[in-house]
Amino acid sequence: MSFIHNNLSNLLAVCWFALAWGGYTRYAIWKARDTACLASVLHLYREDWMRRMLLRDNRIADASVIGNLERNASFFASSTLIILAGILTVLGASDRALSLLADLPWVQPASQGMSEIKLLCLAMVFVYAFFTFSWCMRQYNFAAVLVGSAPMIGERQVNELERKAFAIRAAKVLSLAANQFNLGLRAYYFGMALLTWFISPWMFMLTSVGVVLILYRREFHSDVLEVMVFTPTQSSPVEHSADNSASVN
Repeated sequence: MSFIHNNLSNLLAVCWFALAWGGYTRYAIWKARDTACLASVLHLYREDWMRRMLLRDNRIADASVIGNLERNASFFASSTLIILAGILTVLGASDRALSLLADLPWVQPASQGMSEIKLLCLAMVFVYAFFTFSWCMRQYNFAAVLVGSAPMIGERQVNELERKAFAIRAAKVLSLAANQFNLGLRAYYFGMALLTWFISPWMFMLTSVGVVLILYRREFHSDVLEVMVFTPTQSSPVEHSADNSASVN
């Protein structure tokens, strides 16, 4: 009870952090069902990609794209292991780390036990990130197998309905892998927020809110989302400007 009383602000900060992370994850999944966001729009592009892939005999470029996506996840998985090694190293020399933090301005004093708990929480965040990135790699492997098993153009025993079902299934596997990659990146964002816990639990809570706002802005109201959703029409300013420039030339 004395530990809880002495570290009430830290416990409140941890609960706020878990609520911000878990709450935003659930909110993003719920809002994406009826609102355009990066995840939903990219899934539509993946369906178009798989449908167009079935019209090509040469699928080397498609396999190369999936390989590049898998390498991105592999890079982050390897980086996460390096980060975990660094955290465990600091955990073994927590007394020296405390002395270094004590000399920094705005740092709230903390006991060695509380500092070790903070390091363990940071390690748990990146352990979660490693599992998400490694599962993302496996799912991209599954997608590569699907691309290899895709029906060719001249196969008469495969009808159009089966081709459409295959495209939807392959796009879904790619989207599942991309969602895992997104969860891993989100863990990095919140891991950066957790670093401010070593300064002050109140700054930790404020940074957690800031990360939520950044993620929401990028996933639901970013400029790249507007570009991906926007489709020029005959009456759009883009085509009018293109016609005017062509007439001038």
